[in-house]
Amino acid sequence: MIAIDLGSNTLRVIEYDGVCWGKSFEKIVRTAEGLNQTNKIGIFALERILNGLNEAKKTIDFTDQEVIAVTTAAMRMADNSSEVLEKIRQKAGINFHIINGDEEARLTLIAVQNRLNSLKISGDELVLVDIGGGSTEVVIVSNNKSVSKSFSLGIVTLSEKSQTSEIMDYELALFRKNIAFYIQSLALDSTPKTLVLTAGTPTTIAAYLLGMDYQTYDANRINGTFLKRTDCIRVLEELLEMDEEMRSRYVGVGREQLIVVGIHIVMMMFDALEAKNAIVIDDGLREGVALEYFNSKKV
Repeated sequence: MIAIDLGSNTLRVIEYDGVCWGKSFEKIVRTAEGLNQTNKIGIFALERILNGLNEAKKTIDFTDQEVIAVTTAAMRMADNSSEVLEKIRQKAGINFHIINGDEEARLTLIAVQNRLNSLKISGDELVLVDIGGGSTEVVIVSNNKSVSKSFSLGIVTLSEKSQTSEIMDYELALFRKNIAFYIQSLALDSTPKTLVLTAGTPTTIAAYLLGMDYQTYDANRINGTFLKRTDCIRVLEELLEMDEEMRSRYVGVGREQLIVVGIHIVMMMFDALEAKNAIVIDDGLREGVALEYFNSKKV
């Protein structure tokens, strides 16, 4: 089968047969571009999505394979999501299903815990943070239970809101306050000490620290990497010293400015959760969709 995650910034596709992961594809499509101003998915975003799906079909053989395709925050927020998804169905032959933040968090947790298990790392007590383009999901796993909350702020939405550094600082402070309030409302005896980060920003930071760029990115080397707040500061400073062309080599074309905002969100998460370090996992929603597909067949 083929699992597809159309996020607010990135299109991610992967092939899975229930045992082994097959070919994968990823492309920045900037689904949420301009969404804050118009409340709509733009025609250029739609074009990028369709081009991305066509490229994916050249990488992965879709013939005779079941395709499970989900989409998240940008489509949840857009007034014209039904119209856009119908155009995608007509032109690309793929039927996307919009999932809510809780389902996004649940499926991502399935993928992350599966990867942690393969790395012989316990996933029983953790805080999982999935920093997307249009939203950020926080999942707390403790005492054999998991709770999650989706916050409507991601690297694309924060970037478009932050015309000045003062605005970004204000939004991040408010975000941190909301996370703290959420955790307090759970009345936990203690917040799990293991912080797990997934999605493009933390994996890009880890890749840079490991000497990889966007073209040489290797998820197997990323999974299980430990990250400190000071690592984020170092990467941010070094990326800011580069011109956009050089920066795109490490973070990908279309993410040259977004990565700066993303790193600020990651650093805020370290502060909000009082974490000393974090574990970076590449697996996310698309892998969770694939795993859930085969888990449902076992029932």
